[in-house]
Amino acid sequence: MKILCDQNMPYAVEAFRTLGEVSAKDGREITAADVRDVDLLFTRSTTKVNAALLDGSRVRFYGSAVIGVNHIDIPYLEARGIPWTPAPGCNAESVANYITAALFFLSGKFGFTLAGKTVGVIGVGNVGRRVVRHLRSLGMNVLANDPPRQLRETTPRPDLPFEEDATRFVSLDELLAASDIITVHTPLEKGGDFPTFHLLDAAAVAKMKPGVIVCNAARGAIVETDALLAARREGRIAHLVIDCWEGEPAYRRDLAAVADVETPHIAGHSFEGKVNGTAMVYRKACTFLGVPATFPFELPPPPLPVWRADASGVVTEAQEEAFLRPLVLRVYDIGADDRRFRETDSADAQVRAKGFDRLRGGYPMRRQFDATRVELLHATPRLLAKLTGLGFQGVGAPC
Repeated sequence: MKILCDQNMPYAVEAFRTLGEVSAKDGREITAADVRDVDLLFTRSTTKVNAALLDGSRVRFYGSAVIGVNHIDIPYLEARGIPWTPAPGCNAESVANYITAALFFLSGKFGFTLAGKTVGVIGVGNVGRRVVRHLRSLGMNVLANDPPRQLRETTPRPDLPFEEDATRFVSLDELLAASDIITVHTPLEKGGDFPTFHLLDAAAVAKMKPGVIVCNAARGAIVETDALLAARREGRIAHLVIDCWEGEPAYRRDLAAVADVETPHIAGHSFEGKVNGTAMVYRKACTFLGVPATFPFELPPPPLPVWRADASGVVTEAQEEAFLRPLVLRVYDIGADDRRFRETDSADAQVRAKGFDRLRGGYPMRRQFDATRVELLHATPRLLAKLTGLGFQGVGAPC
């Protein structure tokens, strides 16, 4: 049995070798010729999985090691009778880490406090739920918007966390008008009852509070680039965090020129997130083949296994954020991602695109907050709760 996988899926060759003969290739370069004699195919989002790729092949199972499905022609796979699986939620915690790090980066650079700010989270699925938990743990007021969930989930659940009770969500207009920070975490849908293509268009941007911060770590086309640019240049949008770009990998230079944090679609690229994606599709393939999943997927030690500090005198929200900022930005140095991205800038769209893909393909190992154990002295219960809410393995006795 022949198996082809994206070379950017960690442990894929080692895991799938338990099932057959494995080869690996850069996902954006996989062609119809590559898959013609392949039985099992596994990619990430850079491979368009459709008739052009699979017609005439013998592929009988496909696994996508990412959350999104915009790169997959689902009706085609179903018409061909090819079983397939995505990896829902595999990198959700990674994206939550990204948003948290970006906000700590901005608040440190521009001198504002996160606690007490109102943040609007658009899309409260696998990713949005975790973003809500992170930001609420930091003392932020969260407004959540997710119309599909509100339609399905009509029974109030005050016994559950905020993000699990869709009856407490608000309309998009209410969220836009009241939020100091807006972050989107929806899939990209061009049709259906809840389209999200250009969800944040000129009309939506006009409803935002002056001085808002806008973050896009979902899909580039959820936000209308020209609308963002106009509002940013006029000062109605104070700061932009852009990980996903319309037209990527040949992203818009004019948007990059006004973004405060800019990265090449790597919010979900923590090592844990990518390994989770590989593991999920591997296990689904084993189920499809009727064989046991035997590969262990053991992670190496993190670069920062333990962080120790004395929290004496850390009692106000501002002091807590100043205390947490170096920890968050040491575990995830989002500023380094931003610098590397800016270094690839070029007036030539092809050069920009190649640089974008090179950064994604050669992305350095980034571990999640939950890989680091925190040991504190004299920590208040609120500070410990913030560490726990961010996912750190916190240990310490309250003062």
